[in-house]
Amino acid sequence: MRLIFWGTPAFALPALRAVADAGHQIAAVVTRPDRPAGRGRKPKPSPVRTLAEECGYRVLAPNSTRDPDFVEEVRGLGADASVVVAYGQFLSNVLIEAPERGSLNVHPSLLPALRGAAPINWAIARGFDTTGVTIMRMVQAMDAGPILAQTMVPIGATETAAVLSRRLSELGAELLADTLARMERGALREVEQDHEAATFAPKVDRGSARIDWSRSARRVSCLIRAMDEAPGAWSVLNGTPLKLYAPEVVPETRLGDLRGVGTSPGEVLGADPKGGLVVAAGDGALRIGEVQQPGRRRIAAEAWLCGRGARVGDVLS
Repeated sequence: MRLIFWGTPAFALPALRAVADAGHQIAAVVTRPDRPAGRGRKPKPSPVRTLAEECGYRVLAPNSTRDPDFVEEVRGLGADASVVVAYGQFLSNVLIEAPERGSLNVHPSLLPALRGAAPINWAIARGFDTTGVTIMRMVQAMDAGPILAQTMVPIGATETAAVLSRRLSELGAELLADTLARMERGALREVEQDHEAATFAPKVDRGSARIDWSRSARRVSCLIRAMDEAPGAWSVLNGTPLKLYAPEVVPETRLGDLRGVGTSPGEVLGADPKGGLVVAAGDGALRIGEVQQPGRRRIAAEAWLCGRGARVGDVLS
């Protein structure tokens, strides 16, 4: 089939490779415009643009998908279908319906659960044991179109959003290729979503990444893993923000060995370069594996403690 591929971040790369490897013709790749990055704030192309240009595909990077000239350009591509994978901007009905067979979207959740911008982060933050990937037919409403294919995967006990994202991107690419093959054969079955059961996964930001130590150790651990690599779960220690990574819930059998367990959520219970950084939660405690101070690189908590990064009795808030 002749396809238009819409995507921006690294998550979309396996899907772009998969549709090309399946023999589909890429009429154009649409991605977000170059964005300033790094200390020099020089414009940097998206990962999808970089791959598309390496492959020799026609690349479109509109500032607005509502620009009339851009809309006409898309309509003139003569595509059979559009494939949208983490493009990062809403598409109008005109664009969704421009290809003869409509538009498909790869969404990393088991719809109708976790509609929205950050389903991978919130699946972990909310303590889900499983998640998955859905291929749906796009409609104007957000992530509300009929389901064409769906597959479920378990979430590992220590899995971070970054690791899960890579797994789901590969899984989504495989499922997309299979869905397109069934579309060519006329074998697609569409299943309407149960809209009453829909839940939502809003964009994560610095506010949603701040740690509430009054929650259980498991829920704090889930939040830290959910915000890794970006934006990074954080707390404040002695007036300075501190990002925390690689959490491990301290077993109940070892809680009694720690001073003042549970007396104050966020209290540092252990700050030994050998034993690591241990912090009390509302229920239980966590050992933090890595930390990052403002303007510095991410390092092992033990190395940070060697520089007297924290002391027993300090409180993270």
